[in-house]
Amino acid sequence: MIKRIRHIIFLRDVLLLSISAFGGPQAHLALFLKIFVEKRGYLTEKDLIELNALCQVLPGPTSTQTITALGYRLGGHKLAYLTLLVWALPAVSIMTFLGILMSRFHEQDISINFTRYIQPMAVGFVGYASIHIAWRVVRTKAAFILMAMSAFLLYIFPSPFILPAILIGAGGLTAFKFKKQPVEDKGSIKIKWNNFLLWAGVFVIAAIIGHYTKELPVRLFENFYRNGSLIFGGGHVLVPLLFTEFVEFKHYLSSEEFLVGFAFVQAVPGPVFSFCSYVGALSMREYGVLGEITGGLIASAGIFLPGTFLIYFLIRFWDSLKQYRVIRASIEGITAASTGLLMTATVFMIQPIEMNLMNLGIILGTFTLLNFVSSFAPLLIIIGLVAGIFF
Repeated sequence: MIKRIRHIIFLRDVLLLSISAFGGPQAHLALFLKIFVEKRGYLTEKDLIELNALCQVLPGPTSTQTITALGYRLGGHKLAYLTLLVWALPAVSIMTFLGILMSRFHEQDISINFTRYIQPMAVGFVGYASIHIAWRVVRTKAAFILMAMSAFLLYIFPSPFILPAILIGAGGLTAFKFKKQPVEDKGSIKIKWNNFLLWAGVFVIAAIIGHYTKELPVRLFENFYRNGSLIFGGGHVLVPLLFTEFVEFKHYLSSEEFLVGFAFVQAVPGPVFSFCSYVGALSMREYGVLGEITGGLIASAGIFLPGTFLIYFLIRFWDSLKQYRVIRASIEGITAASTGLLMTATVFMIQPIEMNLMNLGIILGTFTLLNFVSSFAPLLIIIGLVAGIFF
């Protein structure tokens, strides 16, 4: 009974986060630390940062993997899948609805310029989260150097394929410091391959069925499942890849519709990968409203499932792996590198924004306010939308 009550409280916290956690995975980690570590004590700050670093190494939505892995640790598979549903459903529903709304705006030739203040606010959110997390995890000279090098490398080589190389390379460098770690008794490592085989099986079957049937819903699922299996680094990496595939190559939606959806997702709490439900809805607009809803759900399932399968595969023997000093030593490098990647993500988000005095003021104002009242985030987004409508 006590365990059930604890699980209900955890899911309530997840639901509250799903409707109030703005700013993407960078800001989400800061909120997870506040709620799950400081307020509830489900795990230590070190454990949560390690778990987040593990998710950074894997493809898929980092914050979603982190929170569902925490659900798995607290209550096994059932609680984990409930966590995924509660965390993702609000954002997926909102973005699917906005996709349907965008179709209607396009039909009626209604202006969508009211979203213009949201993107500079998002930069303020990401910048705040990057500094906040760096202050917590970068505590040695080696970690600072690795953070700076990682940020520089990603900026020079902005490819999703370099992200895992940076993280693994940084972890490999600090692994040489393993002798500084205390010796622990080692148990045997038992690897259960079920979820890995599930991930690989769905990947292959979806590709085969999509190739032979040519049905849009199946091909849509395969497209997003493939992206979810190969994209490292979170939403800022996902967005340009989706633009190339669905706008420039397949022409499922226009560049204007895509960019407006990207602005919308900055104003929506929860996982940034919910942007895929917006793209999925517009990709199936020819099937009517029911088709748009189906497209949003298919895209969401495709993008969230791969990372979920992979984190459930690895989390089972992660604690056993941490018994080895080399593994524990490598975590310092991975966390430092991931912090550097977050900072570069801030730079990437600034680049498309026109750097006039108004946008610069919005970025700095958002960053400053969050330093004093971080819970002010949802109200800031509402203010930005209202200002866009009236001005």
